[in-house]
Amino acid sequence: MEFGYRNRNFVPIYGLIDRFKTIINPGVLLLFVAIITMIIANSPLGGWYQSLWNFDFFVGFGNFNLLSYHGKSLTSLDVINDGLMTVFFFMVGLEIKREVLVGELSSFRQAILPIIASIGGMIVPVLTFLLVGKYHNLSPEELYGAAIPMATDIAFTLGILSLLGKRVPLSLKIFLLTLAIADDIGGIVVIAMVYSHFTTQSFILLGVSLVLFGLLYLGNRLRVNNQLFYFFIGLAIWYLFLQAGVHPTISGVIVAFMIPARPYINLEKYTDGLQKDLDVIKTTIRDGSEKEMMLSGMQVKYLSRIEAASDHVISPLQDIEDNLGDLVNYIIMPLFAFANAGVIFDLSNINLFDGVSSSIFSGLFIGKFVGIFLFTFLAIKLRVSKMPHDMNWSNLAGLSMLGGVGFTVSLFLSSLSYGIGSSVLNEAKLGIIFGSIASGIVGYFILRMTLKKNPPVPNAKE
Repeated sequence: MEFGYRNRNFVPIYGLIDRFKTIINPGVLLLFVAIITMIIANSPLGGWYQSLWNFDFFVGFGNFNLLSYHGKSLTSLDVINDGLMTVFFFMVGLEIKREVLVGELSSFRQAILPIIASIGGMIVPVLTFLLVGKYHNLSPEELYGAAIPMATDIAFTLGILSLLGKRVPLSLKIFLLTLAIADDIGGIVVIAMVYSHFTTQSFILLGVSLVLFGLLYLGNRLRVNNQLFYFFIGLAIWYLFLQAGVHPTISGVIVAFMIPARPYINLEKYTDGLQKDLDVIKTTIRDGSEKEMMLSGMQVKYLSRIEAASDHVISPLQDIEDNLGDLVNYIIMPLFAFANAGVIFDLSNINLFDGVSSSIFSGLFIGKFVGIFLFTFLAIKLRVSKMPHDMNWSNLAGLSMLGGVGFTVSLFLSSLSYGIGSSVLNEAKLGIIFGSIASGIVGYFILRMTLKKNPPVPNAKE
């Protein structure tokens, strides 16, 4: 049974998204948007494209502007990178919490191998960036972007795997998904530690936000399932983090951990009550009632009870994740790509094999592969963990190469490292895009050559 108030097709934007996602997956959409963006940025429309990201935003009243930092209004690019990306990291936080409670991260035995792989996939790319950067005599400011190649893009990598269809074993998808989530955790830690700027006022504002986190925690413990309660307090925390100099996307992750994961009414109790209420409603239906335009008072009462109960049988965590998932994948992430993938290609001076571009390219294409494969190899050989079912060294090599697709979070880290509008940022984006493309293409063909075209069907009795 699906009630109208929960049917997202009643909301026009979700109806469009539901139709659109049957045609294209998020990874392919991101690739398409990135290509279109680069074409626009290098066309006569380039000036118009650059001007889009300098508009000031105002949301507030009087002299108070919610979208401001120390009295200066956020630009349209800031709103996307500091505002909408907070929603993205909020979704990441929900996914991490779900995986820790009931998913692949809930079992130490299942999670340990991809977590070890992700550690290698973060450490070795950073070291690769630093080594190549030292070879090219990068300045300390340019070396500040060493964390850029440590990220793995979930949407892109899963999108590439989907191109291989049913030949991809479930164990490989789980391994890659868990690895990417662990990478996201590493990226969150780096953003919090490296790209935040603390002052004396910061600690006062963070103290206030700590009180608000306490309210969220108390609401969780008291089983407050009203989503507006978490939204408005979360919005206040986002603003406090922004003013404190702590990157506001971190607030999205922490707020996500406070969202209740347990429904107010368990499913068994709900279905029992639902059946009883439906039985009562059936007794009120008379012959020819399909011609009546109005429900009786009794019918309205019991249907309202069913509606209210249905609103409490799905946990806020699962409900929010379900409602925001498509919005993030098909609206926020493409918009982020459109705002940040505008690399300028100067054919007379492309430094892909020099400077920052070369360091990032090497970190993604070489560092990611070596780090993921080497740490996984050592973990298995040292018997810390076992090789997952249906995985072998060949397709592990393909997965390790796919780990170098770092598009979204890498672009995000590059904007934090080098600042908007700098020439170094353009070089960084160049390295990210070519490193991600090379990793994706090579990883795809390795998997295509090593995976069986007709994998054996699991025995139903097993």
